[in-house]
Amino acid sequence: MLVFYKDRLVILSMPKTGTTALQSALGARADLVITGPPELKHAPLYRYDRFFRPIYEKVCDTTLETLAVVREPVSWLGSWYRYRQRPFLEGKPNSTANVNFDEFVEAYCRGARPAFANVGSQARFVAPRPDGAPITHLFRYEAPERLFDFLEHRIGLRPEPQRENVSPATALELSDKMRDKLRRKCAEDFELYDSIP
Repeated sequence: MLVFYKDRLVILSMPKTGTTALQSALGARADLVITGPPELKHAPLYRYDRFFRPIYEKVCDTTLETLAVVREPVSWLGSWYRYRQRPFLEGKPNSTANVNFDEFVEAYCRGARPAFANVGSQARFVAPRPDGAPITHLFRYEAPERLFDFLEHRIGLRPEPQRENVSPATALELSDKMRDKLRRKCAEDFELYDSIP
């Protein structure tokens, strides 16, 4: 999470959307950089609303706008799948070493997900608490120039992120049947992505 107090902006760090590289590129310019633990670095909007927003509203008498980057849902899951292929996870419950991508997505579509497919939801990440404000700005991972243009205008610095935290290269093959099931079971994630211009 990056907080730009003077610019009234918070960048939430949705996992697997390049925000670690964005943190490295903009961290020196931010007023607050949360790099860990993961529960705070990757705090979703509802956690920001509960713990961080009240600090700025009560102590500083101000409200900050929120920003998140969203990735095309199949690509997002593919990044998680590849990330969990790393050798040091082999033999652990969250390893995807012994499943193919179709099996990973099928497990993700279940009500009770096994550990290796329990990676959250982008739609839930940006969903506000019942009394919270909706996310202010959404950008597509696949269109970084729009995000960079916005940040250059808003905070006066155009990020030039380097690739970080890159998942191992692995072929991702998803059957049409499984793609349809994912689209049906996780419609809110596709709707979220499709809503971003």
